[in-house]
Amino acid sequence: MSISNKQKVAIAAIIAAGLLSAGAILWRGNGGAGIAGTHAEEAGDHGHEKGGKEGEAGHAHGKEEGHKEKSHGKEESSHGGEEEKGTLKLSSEQLRQAGIEAATASPAALQRTLKFPGEIRFDEDRTAHVVPVVAGVAQSVPVQLGEFVKKGQLLAVISSAALSEQRSELLAAQQRRALASQTYEREKKLWEDRISAQQDMQAAQAALREADIAVRNSSQRLQSVGVGAGTGGALNRYELRAPQDGVIVEKHLSLGEAVKEDTTVFTLSDMRSVWAEFNVSAQDLGRVRPGQKAEVSSTAFDEKAPGEVAYIGALLGEQSRTAKARVRLDNPRMAWRPGLFVSVELQQDTVAAAVTVPVNAVQTQGEESVVFLLLPGNTVKTQPVRLGRSDGRNVEVLDGLAPGAQLASGNTFVIKSELGKSSATHSH
Repeated sequence: MSISNKQKVAIAAIIAAGLLSAGAILWRGNGGAGIAGTHAEEAGDHGHEKGGKEGEAGHAHGKEEGHKEKSHGKEESSHGGEEEKGTLKLSSEQLRQAGIEAATASPAALQRTLKFPGEIRFDEDRTAHVVPVVAGVAQSVPVQLGEFVKKGQLLAVISSAALSEQRSELLAAQQRRALASQTYEREKKLWEDRISAQQDMQAAQAALREADIAVRNSSQRLQSVGVGAGTGGALNRYELRAPQDGVIVEKHLSLGEAVKEDTTVFTLSDMRSVWAEFNVSAQDLGRVRPGQKAEVSSTAFDEKAPGEVAYIGALLGEQSRTAKARVRLDNPRMAWRPGLFVSVELQQDTVAAAVTVPVNAVQTQGEESVVFLLLPGNTVKTQPVRLGRSDGRNVEVLDGLAPGAQLASGNTFVIKSELGKSSATHSH
């Protein structure tokens, strides 16, 4: 049997394929360990890398935990420092420059007071409203608003037609009286000489009496407006003069202005005395009495004035349900001006207090009152206290302070401010 060329090529291809397959199997058998080793090395390297990373992570975690513990220690240390809160160290020089003085908590007698808001007003007993009484036109006004005038000083000159008529009536009455007097004297002499009848003398006497009445009537009418008969023919000249010493606090008259007889053209007030007027509620009326000592002060300027209660109203206001009261004040320097708001403090009874401190030693922190204790080593410590009664100079301490305690007084707000700064810095 003969084999063709194609068949020979196919058989050679099959044999070559078998040889290749056998070589691959042998290569796998010899190189498998190498590959496995390579994979093992890679796995080992990966494990080493993983272990390194885990070590680094553990180191970082330990560092972080240490940092947290350190921070926590700081927080605990900061928390432990709360015991020092409210204290401050100041040198003696700092205390002196700040105007802080030492005071001692001690027993004292407190003068209890009753305080009311009030207002300065004119003393109405020394205030005059000036009216011309006669109608006319202002010819001159030689005084100015705010000027102090003396009693009888000329305030204004007014030309008045009505005054001219009144003076003319007086002059006419005076002339009729003079004529009637002459007639009576003549008739009386004739009657005495038995020349004329008695009835003629009596008629002349009656006419003289009527003339006297007319003169008195005209004279009194002029006196009612505060003027005389006039001189130099100026029957219409009316001189308006000050009825008392005082300051011109109101002026409603100018040169050439026409005024009526009932117009208030000037208001004068003797401001050397004024009233401090205040309202007293019904529940306080029993504690306010005439003659009671009082002290008047104002926040507008640093001044106080003593006085006493001069008047308490008998009736309560329909709307306010309070009674008007006033304190009379001497005002020689004109410092207390009407319209000024004041505080009226009335003295009450005296009470004993076991522990008191100066009012300027107390400050407020939040909703509580505090004082600042002076401790050894120039240390200032905040001490909360509970306060009681006060007389404006000292205040009673009901709780939080023992007698004999040394504390700061004066400009204690400086200490409060420094403690506030220290607290703000500590919180940051």
